[in-house]
Amino acid sequence: MAEAHQAVGFQFTVRPDGVDFKLSQEVIKNIYLSGVTAWKKKAIQFKNGVLAGVYPASPSSWLIVVIAMMSSLYIHIDLSMGMMDTIKENLPYRSVIPQTVLSAILFATGLWLFLIYLLRYTLKALLSYHGWIFESHGKMSTSTKVWLCLVKMFSGRRPLLYSFQASLPRLPVPSVDDTIHRYLESVRPLLDNEQYNKMELLASDFKENKAAQLQRCLILKSWWATNYVSDWWEEYIYLRGRSPIMVNSNFYIMDLLYVTPTHRQAARAGNVVHAMLQYRRKLERGELAPLRALGTVPMCSTQMERMFNTTRIPGIETDFVQHLTDRKHLVVFHKGRFFQVWLYTGGRHLLPSELETQFQRILNDTSEPQPGELKLAALTAGYRVPWAQARIKYFSQGINKVSLDAIESAAFFLTLDDEPQGYDPAKTNSLDSYAKSLLHGKCYDRWFDKSFTLISYPNGKMGVNVEHSWADAPIVGHMWEYILATDCFHLGYTEEGHCKGDVNKNLPHPTRLQWQIPNECQNVIETSYLSAKQIADDVDFHGYLFAEFGKGLIKKCRTSPDAFIQLALQLAQFRDQHVFCLTYESSMTRMFRDGRTETVRSCTSEAVAFVRSRDVHNAQRLALFRKAAEKHQNMYRLAMTGSGIDRHLFCLYIVSKYLGVDSPFLTKVLSEPWKLSTSQTPQQQLNLVDINKFPKYVCGGGGFGPVADDGYGVSYIIVGENLITFHISSKFSSPDTDSYRFGQHIQKAMLDIQALFKPENDKTAQNAKYVHLENGKKHI
Repeated sequence: MAEAHQAVGFQFTVRPDGVDFKLSQEVIKNIYLSGVTAWKKKAIQFKNGVLAGVYPASPSSWLIVVIAMMSSLYIHIDLSMGMMDTIKENLPYRSVIPQTVLSAILFATGLWLFLIYLLRYTLKALLSYHGWIFESHGKMSTSTKVWLCLVKMFSGRRPLLYSFQASLPRLPVPSVDDTIHRYLESVRPLLDNEQYNKMELLASDFKENKAAQLQRCLILKSWWATNYVSDWWEEYIYLRGRSPIMVNSNFYIMDLLYVTPTHRQAARAGNVVHAMLQYRRKLERGELAPLRALGTVPMCSTQMERMFNTTRIPGIETDFVQHLTDRKHLVVFHKGRFFQVWLYTGGRHLLPSELETQFQRILNDTSEPQPGELKLAALTAGYRVPWAQARIKYFSQGINKVSLDAIESAAFFLTLDDEPQGYDPAKTNSLDSYAKSLLHGKCYDRWFDKSFTLISYPNGKMGVNVEHSWADAPIVGHMWEYILATDCFHLGYTEEGHCKGDVNKNLPHPTRLQWQIPNECQNVIETSYLSAKQIADDVDFHGYLFAEFGKGLIKKCRTSPDAFIQLALQLAQFRDQHVFCLTYESSMTRMFRDGRTETVRSCTSEAVAFVRSRDVHNAQRLALFRKAAEKHQNMYRLAMTGSGIDRHLFCLYIVSKYLGVDSPFLTKVLSEPWKLSTSQTPQQQLNLVDINKFPKYVCGGGGFGPVADDGYGVSYIIVGENLITFHISSKFSSPDTDSYRFGQHIQKAMLDIQALFKPENDKTAQNAKYVHLENGKKHI
């Protein structure tokens, strides 16, 4: 035990003449190094906080302004227009610094602060311009070029992660008229004339009688809060949900598709954990570069703050997110046992080889789980209220509280799995099994409440299961890209597959967490496990790699890759279900302060017209496709720039509930099911790996569970120029859906659309690639 190891170095003996203390040199050295590291960390955080706080200026610019003011005293030119004399007159007579010099310093400081705020608000005004995003790809107007130059000029040099936060504009509140108009336009292809007329009447009544009051409250909130959506979105969409978060909320991210750097489980986990500690150090110090569109327009970095040391805590009515600082341990799960592993020694991170040693010790441990320990984590996979009640009753005192605190305060959670996973071209369903393992596992071998659970497999593959309330997929994807690049290209492995570096066998062994779980609590655990297992067993997942073409060919067709895929999804949906449905595509709003996501309603009238145009000439169908693609792009741009539909209506609905205002229109809108939920997971955010030079070092992306009982969840990842991966989920319990069948429809739709851009005689060859499907569900 770590505590026992430390106790060896500290002893005392009580004697008649006093107390004799014995403190070993090793303990003194570790205490000293830990203290030095802590103070160094605080100093760096303070320095970077100052740099971010005065950005886009710099501390050295204050000295320049002071020197300029001091110089004006000697050349008898009053640059302050009499203000320094006024300051001098109001200074106390007794002062160490001459009053003239002090007044110059005070005026220079005030002028410097004024210039900082002027630069910030100028940059904020520039960043409020979004005309550039609506311009055609590859074409940039003169006004946009001038705007880009100004943004670059006011953005300063070498910004830190949080340097732009104070300069980001606030998310604007759209007008009610615009939102209702866009909403009615979005549902028109989904409703018949009678249904649409009723919806128009509901919308008109809302606009005339209730909208103004709700809109005023929302505008007031937008003035007061940094973002009028994000706090309510986190609370009401995520934290107040009482259903299990496993499958229903959490999502996953896969490892590299084609490359496994080492097949030693402990070694791979050692490198990856060490890379995560490096990333966390950069994150805590704010030293990561902010993500910027076009290499210039900054994105909000707020979500990254809670990546580590964060846990979702269950409550009876609502959960809350607990974020701590400076956590120095992680908790490891292996074969039903929980281990605490310290991440620091002598004031530094454990080296990869040291972490490998610790993880190998856990893998070699043959002890049995304690009563109730094996499926304990199933509490986090089941319904939230029983978990909250059990937490209060059985885990609020004694060793259970100590052990639970160790899990909830850990930097993150690591599972050393005992079944190999990963993509294997030789195995038909390897990607399906891999995804289901990451999404839900055995329902008791991931701590679903942690900000993320890192999963390590015996064959060296890795993956991540992510709790959704604290952040969205691009945030975790950013971290994962850094980890994989650092693991493969910076840390590396020995020829035998071990981590590089000397092996330190004197480290204290990992500590088993202790539990005293009564039979009543074990019954609650088993109930949670059974409910979670029912959900997991119902997930029908299919993943496949679309390698016929990718982003490169789509761009040659002068079409947005995202619009291309979304229209293929609409075509596949209609072929699969023979009806159109409300379609959700996630878009980001991180160009605004504290922005998260907005919805793009992909099933448009233009998309429907294209899908229905089966019997028209290719030229006409291509024209319909281009029109639908342009419409989709415009809607995506509107969503990104704060003019979406759903977040505005959602917030109006929340305000109506606070005020006790009944709105049949808002109730109807918020109750509509999303039978097709889609999302694109971004790749190459950091560009740390040149995938043209290293084409095998590509990630498989990630996915999520089905949103509707009778619908599909589709995540797609555009990997480089020639590969697109699809992650499709649905439910076995639905007689109308089949993930494998839908995947084949997507493949056929992609090839059919691509054929529109080719000569007519090539169409037959493309259709030959389509694998014919028989009706009915696939065999399980």
